[in-house]
Amino acid sequence: MTPELTALVLAALLQVAQYLLFAIPANLELGPGYTMSARDRDPSRGLSKGTARLQRALGNHFEGLILFSIAVFTVTLADKGNAITAGAAWLYLLARIVYIPAYFFGWRPGRSLIWAVGFLATVILLLAALF
Repeated sequence: MTPELTALVLAALLQVAQYLLFAIPANLELGPGYTMSARDRDPSRGLSKGTARLQRALGNHFEGLILFSIAVFTVTLADKGNAITAGAAWLYLLARIVYIPAYFFGWRPGRSLIWAVGFLATVILLLAALF
């Protein structure tokens, strides 16, 4: 497996872990009456600040992982992998790992800078696939 694909699989597993990190407290806070329902109505109580931040960080990872997946698949299928693309893939993964506590603890402007590093790593992969 290429380094880029390995980073992608680990990013997907990070998303699984991130989902659990959010889902467990969300289920405890909202209760089974709401979480097991069709959710046609708003919950009777909201999420705590920390759990709501975990939810937003998870949503952000879903968005980023789409572009990162396209970038990794394109680099891999075009056989354009090299040290730069491998480094960019690992940088993306590292940024996503650090982004979780940055979002949870409200690091400013660190959270945005960490996000930008992951986004730039994805752009590098996309450009490497083209050139």
